[in-house]
Amino acid sequence: MNAAIRLGAYVAGLAVVFGGALGVGNAVGEVAPAPAPTHGAAHATPTATEEHGGHESQAAAAKDNTPGGLQVSEKGYTLNPLTTLKAGEPADFRFTVTGPDGKPVTDFQVQHDKKLHFIVVSRDLGSFQHVHPVEAGGGVWSVKLTLEDPGAYRAFADFAPTGGSGLTLGADLLVAGEYKPKPLPETNRESTVDGYTVALKGDLVPGRSSKLTLSVSKDGKPVTDLQPYLGAYGHLVALRGGDLAYLHVHPDGEPGDGKTPAGPEITFYAEVPSGGDYRLFLDFQHEGKVRTADFTAKAGPGQPKPTAEPGSGHNDSH
Repeated sequence: MNAAIRLGAYVAGLAVVFGGALGVGNAVGEVAPAPAPTHGAAHATPTATEEHGGHESQAAAAKDNTPGGLQVSEKGYTLNPLTTLKAGEPADFRFTVTGPDGKPVTDFQVQHDKKLHFIVVSRDLGSFQHVHPVEAGGGVWSVKLTLEDPGAYRAFADFAPTGGSGLTLGADLLVAGEYKPKPLPETNRESTVDGYTVALKGDLVPGRSSKLTLSVSKDGKPVTDLQPYLGAYGHLVALRGGDLAYLHVHPDGEPGDGKTPAGPEITFYAEVPSGGDYRLFLDFQHEGKVRTADFTAKAGPGQPKPTAEPGSGHNDSH
């Protein structure tokens, strides 16, 4: 069979273009649980504390340990795409989040300057968009979105309903056309974008809070006047290769706290649920424009968590 896949044939027979997200998310097999987040990991999942209680307790614990973004529905909330997308064509993409009562949710908490964060990536993790939907009324969200190439994409809605805890829901978006998946980019420690160079220092260790430092420079000179973006000097998203488990982290400190410099270094604490390949996407703002640096990182074998970690006194910004 030709290496190129005719995605239109793949989706033939589906009544709705957007479907099967829950099945895709759950088809990746068992996910290794991660300990409770301690350093700014917004959606790292806690370790189950119940060691007894039979099958029901174990099942509940396993469900609670599912990383964010793998489920289209969680705790009664469901992500519902409403728009069909065509390759290369700008669209007014609309969606809702319905609550336990089955109605669109209209009341959200503001987190990092927004009521809802929306991220769209290609399944091969070569494409990344962090966009900002607006409320169109009646619980419908709207955002201008263009997916340049045919293929399978994953959309993430990151939010917290008023009175509830933060959730990340994921749904697959399928764009018909001839599709040839690309391999994951090679592991890298340096990323360049628009004349900026971002260097990554630190390693991901499963089951532990890992310190990651990203240094921004331009034309060989350190950037020391980064501008706040979504309430921070940087915004980092990590996605696990294969199933796209979602980890949302924020930097140590915040603008205006009297101790956090505006670059060149941005420090994050991230906790990944398992070993393997991850894609990291850093959004940062300078001279009035947001840019995205991307990395491929490999998480090594898990290690026992030390009694006391260096730098454990920093503030969680989430």
